[in-house]
Amino acid sequence: MAPPPPLEANTASLPDTITQPLAVVNERLPWRHTFISLKVRNFRIFAIGHFVAVIALWMQRIAQDWLVLQLSGSVTAVGVTVALQFLPSLFLGPWAGMMADRFPKRKILMLCQSVAAALAAALAVLALSQRIEVGHVYAIALVLGLVTVLDQPARQVFVNELVGPRYLRNAISVNSTIFQLGGLIGPAIAGILLTAVGAGWAFAGNAVACCFTMAMLLSLRKDQLHVSTPAPKRRGMMREGLDYALSKPTIYWPWLMAGFIAVFAMSLPVLLAAFADHVYDAGAGGYGLLNTLVALGALAGAITSARRRALRLRSVVLGAGMYGLMLCLASLAPSMEWFGAAMVLAGFWCLMFLTAANQLVQVSSNLAIRGRVMSLYIMVLIGGQAIGGPMMGWLAEHTNPHTAVLVSGSVPMLAAVAVGVVLARRGQLMLKVDLKDRRRLLRIVRNQGGRQAAATP
Repeated sequence: MAPPPPLEANTASLPDTITQPLAVVNERLPWRHTFISLKVRNFRIFAIGHFVAVIALWMQRIAQDWLVLQLSGSVTAVGVTVALQFLPSLFLGPWAGMMADRFPKRKILMLCQSVAAALAAALAVLALSQRIEVGHVYAIALVLGLVTVLDQPARQVFVNELVGPRYLRNAISVNSTIFQLGGLIGPAIAGILLTAVGAGWAFAGNAVACCFTMAMLLSLRKDQLHVSTPAPKRRGMMREGLDYALSKPTIYWPWLMAGFIAVFAMSLPVLLAAFADHVYDAGAGGYGLLNTLVALGALAGAITSARRRALRLRSVVLGAGMYGLMLCLASLAPSMEWFGAAMVLAGFWCLMFLTAANQLVQVSSNLAIRGRVMSLYIMVLIGGQAIGGPMMGWLAEHTNPHTAVLVSGSVPMLAAVAVGVVLARRGQLMLKVDLKDRRRLLRIVRNQGGRQAAATP
């Protein structure tokens, strides 16, 4: 497959007549406007429901992984659970994106939440009645993956219908902040529940949260939604989305980096389970604590990304490379305290990468085709975890967790370096050291015919 053409530094300068123009804020926002998209009533209601749902989802995810580890005694089995939950995205992602473009997103989300509530309730009943087996968790994880593959592209595109193009970038960052704040609270609650009453009540809490999210979706005002015209059904819709994405550098390169991150570095809960159980002997509470530390760093990254002045492809590559570097440092940590500190930094850079990639892909896509583009991106991001989950779990179990984390970080880091070199050569960019300017000691400059011209800061 031929590589995409050279790129510009900022999506605002891409001369593409078929890309819907979006407002790009180039000034640094005042602190009081860090979450400005929440002033939109519909998005505020959606955010409340999403926050509750994310806390409960993290509770279920942590309880599910720990329950499988306790039932089977195998880290590989935890990886299989992750794979089954994400496998449908690998095969059905493009179809789900087409559904998101053709049908009302709000109705799709309500359908997905109702099925997710039923699945969580089934897990709760099995766990509380002491009849749950690993096979039950596998089956429910697979069905939940089918729900997720339809939910994710619709959820991504629905944010635009809630706030419109003006606040889209900020709303994406707010969504990431909510997800990470939920990831901060959910694992902590899950650790308490696992120690005190068992995994069943975490599953029950998620079932209730799904019902609450449905109520929030029902309370949205339809007349205030920025509803896009559904795309008519026709042959070649999936191919159209793929060709469109591959023709745009600001979509192609984030996809490529997301693939490396997803396969090698997004199965972190599997590795954390191995560290908590086999390395530090910290039990369920320690597992929840490590996930909470990752979420703490990610929350800081989400807030930082909400104040990002401009969208740049270099931010995607830098975020991926730094995330990989932090995982490499974590593999060398001499104690749980140092490992936890590295997890905070890893969470920060992981979120910086994810929000930059998500924003760049969304604002580079025409609204009529955005569902298909985002489904392909999610297919790479989530489907890659279906491959990486069992692989990293097997590696942690048959070598040791330290080696698994080192591999998890080194591959994305090397990929980011390689992509950075390719993009620098295409854009004729070079790194300049200026000892006279302390504020900008290192600068990326453009080399044009042997003469250096400072790039846009």
